[in-house]
Amino acid sequence: MTDSCGRTIDYMRVSITDRCNLRCRYCMPEDLAFIPHEEILRYEEIQRICALAAELGVSTVKITGGEPLVRPGCVELIRSLKALPGIRRVTLTTNGVLLSQHLPALAELGLDGVNISLDTLDRGLYRAITGRDELHRVLGAVFQALDAGLKVKLNCVPQQAVGERGLLELAALAVRHPVDVRFIEMMPIGRGRDFTPVTGGALLRMLEGAWPDLMPSIEKRGSGPARYFTSPALKGSFGIIDAVSHSFCAQCNRVRLTSEGYLKLCLCHGDGVDLRGLLRSGGTDGQLRQAMETAILRKPRQHTFGGTTGPGELRAMSQIGG
Repeated sequence: MTDSCGRTIDYMRVSITDRCNLRCRYCMPEDLAFIPHEEILRYEEIQRICALAAELGVSTVKITGGEPLVRPGCVELIRSLKALPGIRRVTLTTNGVLLSQHLPALAELGLDGVNISLDTLDRGLYRAITGRDELHRVLGAVFQALDAGLKVKLNCVPQQAVGERGLLELAALAVRHPVDVRFIEMMPIGRGRDFTPVTGGALLRMLEGAWPDLMPSIEKRGSGPARYFTSPALKGSFGIIDAVSHSFCAQCNRVRLTSEGYLKLCLCHGDGVDLRGLLRSGGTDGQLRQAMETAILRKPRQHTFGGTTGPGELRAMSQIGG
């Protein structure tokens, strides 16, 4: 379907938990209270919403968290969503800590891609950023996922502490491996407001300094907003997602379903509709579909990141769905 601005909405990010086994300092503080289990959507409720979303034109579903693989049954949920009529792509965003043990099943069911969060290749910095000493496990999962034939994207939120040298070391993984290394501007959501972002423009200049023949990619790489760049020196590519400094609102094609069943229309704004309440009060498919369609028509025209009013969303990224 299209929203009131004429944008086609065909992509839904689905958070299945607010829990995580890392404590990234810009995302999930140690003292963050978790949502009670009974308030989290059950898998059958997620399946029902996704089936109705597909009827409205959603064809790509991204499973996220928190960390989705900490919730038992995540792989079987992905398998069930892959079987839904109208759903053409199901992908997964993970921090990679638990990924290795699930890779055989994910490859067998035909997962369409995996995004792995990785902000640095320095073990000490990784531990400082995430609160856990898990870099070895994550890097192992990256290479195992590539060996399994999965499409792998690395998501890096650049931070001043990592520095240019550290960011270029991470980028160089795309020289040696067929992986997309993507740099995502720090979002001013939750603890992210406390960090000075590395802008997309600064990142592109840094990458062009190291790879002077870098050029925009003409190949379509997924359903998201990243701008991709390639070079003859790369087996993979670089991606830049700079929503704050380089708004892509006019082409936005997504909505988000939080783990507690709130259909969220824009990362920046709190607008949306409570689908869990409708589900658990006996709402029919027709009522649920109508609620989703009405909400999508109200999708905000643009975000206000970097503006004088700031974001209307007050929750942490892990509570929204990363």
